[in-house]
Amino acid sequence: METPKSEVSGLFQGASPKLTFVFGLIAGVAAAAIIGMVLLLPKWGSGSTKTTTTAAAAPTNSTTPAAQTFGNVAAITSSDYIRGSGDLSLVEYSDYECPFCKQFEPTIAQILDQYKGKVQLVYRQYPLSFHQNAEKEAEAGLCIGKLGGTSKFWDFTDKIFTRTQSNGTGFALADLGPLAKEVGVNQDKFQKCLDSGEMQAQVAKEQADGTQAGVNGTPTVIIVGKDGKTISGIPGAYPLAQVQTYIDQALAKS
Repeated sequence: METPKSEVSGLFQGASPKLTFVFGLIAGVAAAAIIGMVLLLPKWGSGSTKTTTTAAAAPTNSTTPAAQTFGNVAAITSSDYIRGSGDLSLVEYSDYECPFCKQFEPTIAQILDQYKGKVQLVYRQYPLSFHQNAEKEAEAGLCIGKLGGTSKFWDFTDKIFTRTQSNGTGFALADLGPLAKEVGVNQDKFQKCLDSGEMQAQVAKEQADGTQAGVNGTPTVIIVGKDGKTISGIPGAYPLAQVQTYIDQALAKS
């Protein structure tokens, strides 16, 4: 049976020693190049992250924020859960079971500290369907807010992000009741609210609002001016320096 090897050797039959050497050298260089490409391909692939609706994560070494256009979101009202104060609102669509949302929390905390009096954070629920516990955890957050007010909502939010493994089932649903009690909400009333499903409609409303504004992953922060109009958006867990760039540009426009 003929093989590629026998065909190649036939190319050199009858050639001069000098020409044979040249052919051999060319073949050797080509083989080395092919081997090098095979070895490098896995490395090239590992440096990229697919952007899907699973999580809007940004590469930590990215120097230019991704360009994306966002529409206006539902008006910010007293029923929203707001942290900080300022004319610029950072409306964050987030998922308690999203690993990039968990990663982004310290960045948001730094932004609120650095831009104190200039920006406020507005938290809105955007549970992703493939995160098994995210929907119920989103409802739980709203139940906490209903029963305990804004401060307890934020206490719950901070604690769940700290404790969850952010893998879809990173915080057990059975632990939501004890966490409600820990943050100072009556556990029985909380459980009744959660089990009734009364917050499902509000979660769906917040998610639909985000989607119509252009949100397709978490976390996504839409920057809203004093007039209630969208200025820009941050489509992912970008590093602090890039978030600062977004905010500085928005402040200059507002």
